[in-house]
Amino acid sequence: MPEGDTPMPGSAAPTSPGAWDARSEALLGAPAPAPRAVTGLDPRTPDDTADPPPSGIAPAPGEAAAMPPRPETAGEPTAPVPTAAPVAPAPAPAGPPADRERIAPAPRARRGNADPVKVLMHRHRELCERAVDPLEIAAGLEAQGFTDRTAARFRHRDVFSLAEELYVRVPRGTDTATAPASTALRTDAWLLAALTPGAAAALTGIGLAVTHGPVRLAVGATGALLLAGALLFAVRRGPFRAPEGRGVPAARLWTLWLLAYAVGGDGLLTQVLGGGPDGLWELTPGPLLGLALAVAPAAWCARLFADRARRRIADSRGLADFAAAARPLLLGTVTLQLLALTALLGLTGFSPGALALGALLLFARLLTVHGFPETAAAALAAASAAEALALASVLAARVPLPGFDALAVPVRAVVDAGGPGAVPTLVCGAAALGLLAHATGSLARASAHATP
Repeated sequence: MPEGDTPMPGSAAPTSPGAWDARSEALLGAPAPAPRAVTGLDPRTPDDTADPPPSGIAPAPGEAAAMPPRPETAGEPTAPVPTAAPVAPAPAPAGPPADRERIAPAPRARRGNADPVKVLMHRHRELCERAVDPLEIAAGLEAQGFTDRTAARFRHRDVFSLAEELYVRVPRGTDTATAPASTALRTDAWLLAALTPGAAAALTGIGLAVTHGPVRLAVGATGALLLAGALLFAVRRGPFRAPEGRGVPAARLWTLWLLAYAVGGDGLLTQVLGGGPDGLWELTPGPLLGLALAVAPAAWCARLFADRARRRIADSRGLADFAAAARPLLLGTVTLQLLALTALLGLTGFSPGALALGALLLFARLLTVHGFPETAAAALAAASAAEALALASVLAARVPLPGFDALAVPVRAVVDAGGPGAVPTLVCGAAALGLLAHATGSLARASAHATP
């Protein structure tokens, strides 16, 4: 070693200019690297330094920036550094400089659910398995709150297209060999059931026309029982059949009261207003006969509405589109039925009260069949209570106490203006209009037309 030279601590100095390399430069002039935090993934201690790249390979961009320039000495030639093939520099990672010494692999991107419909399949598997067509699935989804905006989150433009995919992807049973025969049997059954009330009423009317005295009374009582049984048989078949467990038993009682009032309510009210009743009052079975005969066209109109509504579901491309098409269909079907009822009442004994009652019963049954029995029963109960209250108010006005005589004033005013038949006309007409307003919103939903 020449005199005056200081030995290099910890390592031998390079013996020739060509021995200069990146490690020599780091030992002679580069500052000590900052200590790294000890982690479970890095077994090195803070005192360890990262190994520099071997000689002849350009340092990484981060290391070249942190390395100070090589000090130049007078008279000392610079040895050429062999270059390697150019390597595309990796992009510098973001973060503090201390974290750039070791480039960690980028974290794997979080993947969302690649098939969102699959989750919906498992959640509504029972609905999809028992569905006979995609329309029933669409109706079930809408009943649970699905809208076209909800379907967009499942990558579908509307509820109908989402239901079509669910129907295709969920397996169902294939036991459909006896479906055509059973459908024909059910069709024949509901046609016969719809004709039985009219037949029972017609036979009763003929019996009342040819009998007198006690026999006539017995014929009338027997005919009333037959007509009640025929009505129960008709509403349990075909388009008037409500889904299992959705009917309100009390609605039958309200219906029987309204029919009974249509037969004898006007005569009873006339006698009560005159101070009676005094013996038997006049009965008018003609409107009841017309209502019974109208059961068959009403059932046909209900079937027509149900079938056309399901076709509109198939043709519609959104819930709003279906609602806009279903409302005119409902109003047209109701108008057709009311025209048929008016013609039948004209043959048997027309009265505005019977027409209003027929409209009320039709709306109530449509709502019951399509899943709104509570609303229908409430309207029937309100109409029955109003008719009973009209009779009770006239009777209560006879109580010899101050102010009670004013209870009969509204009923007397209505009867003086339009006769005793004005009371059921106003009562049943108001209830029918309320149900019609409710039906235009409820029956315009796809969920109201699910296959029972």
